[in-house]
Amino acid sequence: MIVYALHCACGHDFDQWFDNMADYDAKKAVGIPCPSCGGTEVAKAIMAPRVGKSQPAPAPACAPGGCGGGGCPMMM
Repeated sequence: MIVYALHCACGHDFDQWFDNMADYDAKKAVGIPCPSCGGTEVAKAIMAPRVGKSQPAPAPACAPGGCGGGGCPMMM
């Protein structure tokens, strides 16, 4: 399932779920009715990407000869 933000020619914005991109294309060819005005001149609106939470950066790797000077995060 995929949700698209849609925008009709009258300026109404709404979201609608589709099985996949091909489902959207098939329904667009027939006409997707706007829930506010019933108009079928509808197009995808610009959407912001869905971004997950940021992950902390991994600890730096130790040098091949080992960590010297007590700065190794693995030795703490």
